[in-house]
Amino acid sequence: MTNKTVHHKDAMDTMVIEKVGEARAVAIPVLERKPMAASVITVTSGKGGVGKTTTTANLAVALAASGSKVICIDTDIGLRNLDVVMGLENRIVYDIVHVVEGAAKLKQAMIRDKRLPHLFLIPAAQTRDKSAVSPSDMVRVCDELRADFDYILMDSPAGIERGFRNALAPSDKVIIVTNPEVSAVRDADRIIGLVESEQKGPPSLIINRLKPEMVKRGDMLSIDDVLDVLAIDLIGIVPEDETILVGSNRGAPVALEEKSRAGQAFRNIARRLKGEEVPFMDIDRQDGFLSRLGKLLRPGG
Repeated sequence: MTNKTVHHKDAMDTMVIEKVGEARAVAIPVLERKPMAASVITVTSGKGGVGKTTTTANLAVALAASGSKVICIDTDIGLRNLDVVMGLENRIVYDIVHVVEGAAKLKQAMIRDKRLPHLFLIPAAQTRDKSAVSPSDMVRVCDELRADFDYILMDSPAGIERGFRNALAPSDKVIIVTNPEVSAVRDADRIIGLVESEQKGPPSLIINRLKPEMVKRGDMLSIDDVLDVLAIDLIGIVPEDETILVGSNRGAPVALEEKSRAGQAFRNIARRLKGEEVPFMDIDRQDGFLSRLGKLLRPGG
């Protein structure tokens, strides 16, 4: 087996690519940001139910806990959920539609997290439809926020219609979340094409809810299988973990839980977004791919 490291650099990203055996190249993107200007990161997938909202909440928590100033925007007009996952549903007075229509100022719609003073949320409207906000509206809102934050995380709705385009319009970086199952990967492939057609790519990938024991039995796609189809850079692998559901129901993202393996995975992804080289977790110590990958991505490895 031959291990090879290749360095690429362009105007937007600097990345270190590690190639392991037959696996697709895995990269850690480093976001290059202007001073005092937030990076806008859109979290999307295409298929519903793969964990976009949970991922957005946990990355926001992990980034804020590390000292970054972060704001999340729920772009799923009519079906908001990010407020519940973050535990902020009872504090909503104004939402993104109020801001766009001029009924509220931006700061009035911002809800500060109860645990992390550098974390904020702008919720979606629950009684309006997605046509209430346009892509240009979302660009304007994000432009107003950029000077005050390090990261703006956009929680995209499922599908490829207006809500998706709203979330994509202001983005500097796109993260695609998928589960290792055929239908989710197929939808993610479609989203990759749309992201690149809007010149917002290449996106990065999070494989969520991985179950190594199912992969071994051949009942779930492997990491290599997913990367072979999607052919984009892998930034995180999140194992199946029941604490995610418990945390979401309680409004306490697992990134706050030191003992949660999924929480550690989200914290590692946040560190990669900030430019650190972080080894991938050995989700199953008998999984040779993850073990070798972790060793290769350690500094000096």
